[in-house]
Amino acid sequence: MKFWFVTGSQFLYGEDTIRQVEADSKEIVAGLKLPFPVEYKLTAKTNAEITQIVREANYDDECAGIITFCHTFSPSKMWINGLAMLQKPWLHFHTQYNETIPNEAIDMDYMNLHQSAHGDREHGFIGARMRMPRTVVAGYWKDPAVQAQIADWQRAAVGALFSKSLKVVRFGDNMREVAVTEGDKVETQIVMGWQVNTWAVGDLVKEMDKVTEAEIDTLVKEYESLYTIATDDMDSVRYQAREEIAIERILVREGAKAFSNTFQDLYGMKQLPGLASQHLMSKGYGFGAEGDWKTAAMTAIIKAMYPDGQTSFMEDYTYDYKHELILGSHMLEVCPSIAADRPRIEVHKLGIGGKEPPARLVFEGRAGTAKALSLIDAGGRLRLIAQDVTCEKPFQTMPNLPVARTMWRPQPSFLEGLKCWIIAGGAHHTVLSYNITDDVVRDFARIMGIELVCINADTTAVSLERDLMLGDIIYGR
Repeated sequence: MKFWFVTGSQFLYGEDTIRQVEADSKEIVAGLKLPFPVEYKLTAKTNAEITQIVREANYDDECAGIITFCHTFSPSKMWINGLAMLQKPWLHFHTQYNETIPNEAIDMDYMNLHQSAHGDREHGFIGARMRMPRTVVAGYWKDPAVQAQIADWQRAAVGALFSKSLKVVRFGDNMREVAVTEGDKVETQIVMGWQVNTWAVGDLVKEMDKVTEAEIDTLVKEYESLYTIATDDMDSVRYQAREEIAIERILVREGAKAFSNTFQDLYGMKQLPGLASQHLMSKGYGFGAEGDWKTAAMTAIIKAMYPDGQTSFMEDYTYDYKHELILGSHMLEVCPSIAADRPRIEVHKLGIGGKEPPARLVFEGRAGTAKALSLIDAGGRLRLIAQDVTCEKPFQTMPNLPVARTMWRPQPSFLEGLKCWIIAGGAHHTVLSYNITDDVVRDFARIMGIELVCINADTTAVSLERDLMLGDIIYGR
């Protein structure tokens, strides 16, 4: 993934000025320290140049978005045709080559060269006039805080590009009678780009039968290098390895980066995938339990934004009203990327699904600030809900609960946070991310054109209800 840097100018100021604009632009690009590379493409001076570079960006699979900067005055009418066909995320970088105005060096030549205060306003107008979804970052290009804003946008743009080609494999259907894991897959593909389709559990079982003992040996050695084996039941561990290898083979074959399954549809399988699903998440795959393809997809997207981050499928399980904490966990499937310490592989009975005791990773989640995110089908549209939470080390050992788990406090306060989540329609399944920021969430929602509901320290149930009514007007019921 890379980003293209396009500088706006015109021929009015002569060739010497254009050469200086190009040199300054290349220096700006070289000075950007960002998570994804930026490539200077050209200084655009005509309608034809802009239209051509946008065409190339649209059809370049490695281009995740364009960054524009008008060093001099770039008449915005010549941007119309190109911007009208732009299909990649757009960031308007309102900066300037020099940080300060030089007292003695400033003359009309200097003024003609350093016109971003002039050119970027013309450029900003056409973006507003065309109602173009864009992110605007303003500030001096060497400022680390300014570059951090660009980095956030990059992550959102990468997530958007990843989303547009995402395939989700559903092994079986949704858990019976559950509402929030349902959704309009056709509308979701139109808006988000996801291809969500079902593969029979029998197809997975056939693939499991093809896995060799040598392949299982190799994966078990990988488990041993990453986790503490705290069980003598190696048959269950090896069975999970067999499941993981088979699942990943299907995902790779189909070009998919997310999957779901359900304990109600395990025909021909001895165990619900536990360790298998957890280890696949640690590799960057998205997962959703009980057929929750929306959470599976969002987990994969955020993992694409933060390849080395701490992101997991999660579920709100139970409350501690006295200590004002939520216990988050799942039957088996929590990603070890959020573990505070080295996870342990254990085997325990699972009181649901009617299958053999599965091997799973057991650990406590790390402490820190995070976000709980839920994408729901709000009826005719998608709504992304993001709540700020503070994860804490569990204050109890819970010796009879052998699962991966964490505890968190929702904002703005425990009770108000619970109320706001319910009012917004947030699901019981979430993506828990310790990395994603407010700017990334907003940029991603803007790029994808979906409704965003943020629950944070400033939110009240009253203000949220008003915002949701406005959302109904803007996005339609």
